Amino acid sequence: MSNNRMQKVNEELKREIGKIISLKLNNSVLKKGLISVTKVNTSPDLKIARVYVSMINIKDKKEALKSLKKSNGFIRTEIAQSVNLRYTPELVFEFDESIEYGDRIENILKDITKDLKKEE
Repeated sequence: MSNNRMQKVNEELKREIGKIISLKLNNSVLKKGLISVTKVNTSPDLKIARVYVSMINIKDKKEALKSLKKSNGFIRTEIAQSVNLRYTPELVFEFDESIEYGDRIENILKDITKDLKKEE
């Protein structure tokens, strides 16, 4: 499959999974904060899609990830109805730490600049 088509499939899945999580899931653990789909990587045969999610204002992120995994069947059913693909891929949810990593680096840089200003 061409690289351009794979990118389109990944973007469409990312958009649809994000809508389903925010609008259609009624899980109390997932409604306590903001869950964002940051990236989707689909295998070339469209059988497996790795879904990377970031979570903001959710205290127990492992529990939220478990809840997403439990909702896998429902999400796949919704995707099958809304996205026109020959196969609906199996979803593998993974936690994306890139936003938190960037936030930590930003806080470290702020602390360094505060220390440099104090020394002046």
